[in-house]
Amino acid sequence: MVVFLLYLLCGAIAGFLSGLIGIGGGLVVVPLLNMIFRLQGNIPSELIMHMAVATSLSSILFTAISSTRAHARRKSVLWSYVAGLAPAIVLGTACAAWFASRMSTHGLRGFFVAFLFCIATQMLFDFYPSPRSSMPGRGMLAAAGFTIGGVSSLVGLGGGSMSVPFLRWCGVEMRQAVGTSAAISWPIAVSGTLGFLVVGWGAPNLPPWSLGYVNLPATPGIACTSVLFAPFGAKVAHAMPVSALRRFFAMFLYVTACEMLWNMLQAGV
Repeated sequence: MVVFLLYLLCGAIAGFLSGLIGIGGGLVVVPLLNMIFRLQGNIPSELIMHMAVATSLSSILFTAISSTRAHARRKSVLWSYVAGLAPAIVLGTACAAWFASRMSTHGLRGFFVAFLFCIATQMLFDFYPSPRSSMPGRGMLAAAGFTIGGVSSLVGLGGGSMSVPFLRWCGVEMRQAVGTSAAISWPIAVSGTLGFLVVGWGAPNLPPWSLGYVNLPATPGIACTSVLFAPFGAKVAHAMPVSALRRFFAMFLYVTACEMLWNMLQAGV
């Protein structure tokens, strides 16, 4: 019961932040699942990070739909960007899932920690590149989509922490960038979940109730509250400035990254 309540809390935070800031709930879900899976005691340490990333992506399947609908009702989704980015995103996400299956859990965790430090710094200083005056061409969209999908698959995110800055560079207004990012997160979640399911199928020492690297009990626990809280976050995003909250959350990410790094060092990495 305690573990399931932690899944519910994890999903509520992830869903709210996905709708509010567009950062992708995986920044919260993956570290929390690392902690929860360690507490459960039935998941081998070499599988914890892979299962945390895969399960985070599977929960985003539900959050993305809810968040996208909320933003679409407010006309904040630019479907031309979604269509231009989605094919390359799917390819990049699938390739990264295969690559992640070849990485050790320490390597995957180290990549996630480095990503946390980068995203926290970007959020703290509110850094965005100077916007363009027009939409990029197909080649640029394809390269961006492949990168966003690939990195998102390695860290278990919906891609908002990368797609929002990219869309801002394209000259997209902030609320539309967040809404479009929410729509982009669905192909990331679909391709990433399927990828980790396939590459993890038959992996040794998987705990019961697993589909590949996806932990089935955790997915609905996280998803049910994330679906409820994502529209609330989107509503708040349209009613108040979130710059102060972004800076506060950046400090939280620094603390989370340092905690994960300390655990890695204690483990002799």
